[in-house]
Amino acid sequence: MSQQALRQVLPQLPISFDRHVLVSSKTFDDAGVYRLDRHRALVQTVDFFTPIVDDPFSYGQIAAANSLSDIFAMGGRPLTALNIVGFPTDLVRPRVVSSILRGGLAKAAEVGCVIIGGHSIRNPEPIYGLAVTGLVDVRRITTNANAHPGDLLVLTKPLGTGIATTAIKRGMASRALQKKVVALMSQINMVGAELAESGLVRAATDITGYGLIGHLISMCRASGVSADIHPDSVPMISEEVGELISLGCVPQGSRDNLNATTVLVDWARTDETRRTLLTDAQTSGGLLLCVAEANFEKVLTVLRKVRTPSAALIGKIVPRRHRRPLLCMTG
Repeated sequence: MSQQALRQVLPQLPISFDRHVLVSSKTFDDAGVYRLDRHRALVQTVDFFTPIVDDPFSYGQIAAANSLSDIFAMGGRPLTALNIVGFPTDLVRPRVVSSILRGGLAKAAEVGCVIIGGHSIRNPEPIYGLAVTGLVDVRRITTNANAHPGDLLVLTKPLGTGIATTAIKRGMASRALQKKVVALMSQINMVGAELAESGLVRAATDITGYGLIGHLISMCRASGVSADIHPDSVPMISEEVGELISLGCVPQGSRDNLNATTVLVDWARTDETRRTLLTDAQTSGGLLLCVAEANFEKVLTVLRKVRTPSAALIGKIVPRRHRRPLLCMTG
């Protein structure tokens, strides 16, 4: 479902006013947060999708990494998870399902999360993902509603997974790109918890289906701010992604994301390739971090230590613009 459609549906639902709910769906954040006591809160999320690569083990890893990253984006650490599985039983062999689940188990084990069960259904096409529960210090939650004017925007993974996986499906991607994008999507954003626990970051979100611009729009709306982006500073997986865009290898979700930005983004002189990249629907994308300028060098040191795929300064949070688009392209 598009972000625009969600914004039409969610207001029709009753809002929970339970005092223990610290983060709900109201701000379109990465996960819900429920206070347990004075210091701790539960972080809960659920996500699943259809296969985006042919190898079942890799698919399981990517789907699990994508789900687990929501917890880290909130500054928490995952504790337990439940498998969500749907398959056409007459078309998919049990050993294939087993391989997918083993991929998910491997990723969960990597970050100390225990998969304790799950649920399976018959489905016309395969789906797999996780429902994850984690813990977070209530003083260190990194919500998308806590961005402040002056914060620098840092991106921890390059963009282009939507373009690349579409190219893989169409047989247009090189082996080098295939290998690179699978490794990128399988990498979990565990650094989000470390940065939050160190008090270095106060707002963050992970970049997934709505693309960089879509998730940044949600952050700006939730925080009551605007943002300036330097489009040429946004990293791309490889030059091949740009070539694929020029060939029209763009998923429909990314096209929808771009169409939804019409009145919200001043694209200035940004070319079509960059516009498509910035709105490309990501799978298991990186973190978009809001970093106070005083903490910038410390955050870079942490990102370099854990070897995040990128540590790119791509823009800045600014005071809310009421008579101009929410986001502006600069530089």
